[in-house]
Amino acid sequence: MSIVETIVDIPMEHEKNVCGPFDSYMKKIERTLHVTLISRDGALKIIGPDSKVTKAKSVINNLVELSKRGNTISEQNVDYALSLVFQDKEEKILEIDKDIICRTINGKPVKPKTIGQKQYVDAIREKMIVFGLGPAGTGKTYLAMAMAIQAFKNNEVNRIILTRPAIEAGEKLGFLPGDLQSKIDPYLRPLYDALYQIMGADAYLHNAEKGLIEVAPLAYMRGRTLDNAFIILDEAQNTTPAQMKMFLTRIGFGSKVVVTGDMTQRDLPKDQQSGLEVARKVLAGIDDIAMIELSSVDIVRHPLVQKIVNAYDAYDAKMEKMKKPMDHRPPADRNGDGSGERRGGYRRSDRGGYRHTEDRREKE
Repeated sequence: MSIVETIVDIPMEHEKNVCGPFDSYMKKIERTLHVTLISRDGALKIIGPDSKVTKAKSVINNLVELSKRGNTISEQNVDYALSLVFQDKEEKILEIDKDIICRTINGKPVKPKTIGQKQYVDAIREKMIVFGLGPAGTGKTYLAMAMAIQAFKNNEVNRIILTRPAIEAGEKLGFLPGDLQSKIDPYLRPLYDALYQIMGADAYLHNAEKGLIEVAPLAYMRGRTLDNAFIILDEAQNTTPAQMKMFLTRIGFGSKVVVTGDMTQRDLPKDQQSGLEVARKVLAGIDDIAMIELSSVDIVRHPLVQKIVNAYDAYDAKMEKMKKPMDHRPPADRNGDGSGERRGGYRRSDRGGYRHTEDRREKE
């Protein structure tokens, strides 16, 4: 395989952003694509096999373009750009970046960062009910919140309703002092955090006082009809089938619903079936309902989170495999010779109690 060289121009004002601290991003590209990168006076020389050099050039050009658009390049951007180039989808990263949902109170744009997140956002735009399913860190709740706030600002809905089941994650919080609102606030804190970051605390409090934004436990939804509202059900894996049915039948005219959940983080009792699991089976194939499955590839938190999720998935798969019985013989076959006969021991008598049994096999 022939070794080739090529030059990529990186503007000086974007060099630090694209190369990363201590050139860590360039080193990652070198290790992943098996090329050599040499930076001199705003130009980056790429040396390596022809196909690898082409991939490296595409990744670096995409990172430069993202930087020119005002993005702060992160390790997640580099990892995702590398993964896309192996799938021959490197142009997707710039296409995804164009989709700006809204801006936070600090002016930071909120937009999807992966193909899965882009499909999720597009489904929310097009469908009346969307199920966003996937591991932690895939932006299920945050993106849904951004879509809700934007729809509210555009007068597409009259109010925003955010809800989640108030179930403890292994800790009992009922002893905490305060009124009912004080007791349920810890369960709803992630929703408040997203609201404050995107909308701002003052704007949220102003609209909450008017009843235009409501954050409440799922139990408060019973008996209501929710018209012209953007409704988000978070942590849906902790709903029962009855709760999920109750929630979905609250939907009125002009409303949009997003249901988010992660089936690997259930807090329900072990013998309790999840309403989210049932809904996936019951509602599959219904028009105007979308089921979007996100994966560890769509995680946009710290890169270590992706490694943690993958490690737990591998562990769960290993434990599931170990649960399968290694011995498929009939229960009566304790001898290991296929005879199905019992050796001497104790067994239950027809009259109650236990009696000793002798080896029934014929003596040779």
